Amino acid sequence: MQSTLNLDASSAAHTAADEQRIFAKVAWRTIPFLFVCYVVSFLDRINIGFAQLQMKHDLGFSDAMYGLGAAVFYIGYVLCEVPSNMLLAKYGARRTFARIMLLWGAASVGMMFVAKPSHFYILRFMLGVFEAGFFPGIVLYLTYWFPSNRRAAVMSVFFAGVAVAGVLGGLASGWIMRDMGGVAGLYGWQWMFALEGAPALLLAVVAFFYLVDKPKDAPWLSETEKTTLIALCAQSEAGVKATAIANRAHDTRSFAAALVNPRVYLFAFIYFSLTCASLTLNFWMPLMIRDFGIKDVVEVSLYTVIPNAIGAIGLVVIARHSDRKAERRRHFAFCTIGGGIALAALTLHLSSFAAMLAILSVAAALIFAALPIFWAVPPGYLPGNAAAAGIALISSIGITSGIVSPWAIGHIRTSTGSMDLAVYLLAGLLVISGMALMAGIKPRAGTPR
Repeated sequence: MQSTLNLDASSAAHTAADEQRIFAKVAWRTIPFLFVCYVVSFLDRINIGFAQLQMKHDLGFSDAMYGLGAAVFYIGYVLCEVPSNMLLAKYGARRTFARIMLLWGAASVGMMFVAKPSHFYILRFMLGVFEAGFFPGIVLYLTYWFPSNRRAAVMSVFFAGVAVAGVLGGLASGWIMRDMGGVAGLYGWQWMFALEGAPALLLAVVAFFYLVDKPKDAPWLSETEKTTLIALCAQSEAGVKATAIANRAHDTRSFAAALVNPRVYLFAFIYFSLTCASLTLNFWMPLMIRDFGIKDVVEVSLYTVIPNAIGAIGLVVIARHSDRKAERRRHFAFCTIGGGIALAALTLHLSSFAAMLAILSVAAALIFAALPIFWAVPPGYLPGNAAAAGIALISSIGITSGIVSPWAIGHIRTSTGSMDLAVYLLAGLLVISGMALMAGIKPRAGTPR
């Protein structure tokens, strides 16, 4: 009897070791490249936050005009996100990601030719159209390679890309705008758009030849590894399906099923609230730091590195702790409520620059950390073939924050000369989103608590 128990324990340990080796292999083959792509995509999305330090003066744009330009990106994004994600499910990640990156790279480089507001609005809209589907595509793509209990840690890497993009933007953008201004008769911000948009064009070509659509297509996995990986992901999906059937949830291929699922709209509201705050940091952080008393464009851009770097570290640490504890709801509530309090504290306008930067760093760490924890939740409540449409719908509705938030903040700054009212509103939304997840999503079998 004892011998049998020892053999069983040895077999289980061997299986766990094999699984860990397979997932490590998959992670090293897929995550670094997708991470680089995501960093470039987010940098191309938010670099107007740095460009505004010069662009508004050079072109005569107001805060309200800048806010509208930042917002129209998300109009194109929302309109095209669901169709793009449905195309990924049909045609595969390799071709879909290559197409997305090629087109957004061209639009991002094209921003260097902006000369008046209409150019700014059109190119930002087209950038949103072209980039639509990339992030929800990554979320869907990772469900093919990782079971639900491993996704928060994996997603934390990508959300760290938001902070890394801010770090890279802070290190590069100020230098480009200051030291390349006048080269070939171009403004510094024109060079910034050209140099930071070009990598997407190269990555599009690499993606077409480097990515594979699903584990069964991976030549770098053995047949045994493919079988094990597919079985583990299928087992995770089967647990979700069984729970869904017990709760009479719909598991269909149709987009209509996602439209009538009330959880989609709860998740969308939570994501809307969260992204209102995160986008404020992405687009307005350089201006916040300038309001702290720093005027030089390079100093402003370099100081943005600090909250973004702290945000990246905090994001990974908190998301991994959430995975280890297999708990999402309380971790999310801690991040959103704490982040809301930190945002509200920015309105104290302390005389110490170091104290204000520390508060901003705490807010960044908690708000950024809430993102991967949140995205680990919906796949467990949108099982089977409804996942592709449901994830994209949540993202599309939630990301309308990108339309509302920059436009509203731009108008608030233009009319009041301050961001205080906007910050109070954002802090309130964050607190409500944490409470909404705790109250509206209950733990159930087959999903982390």
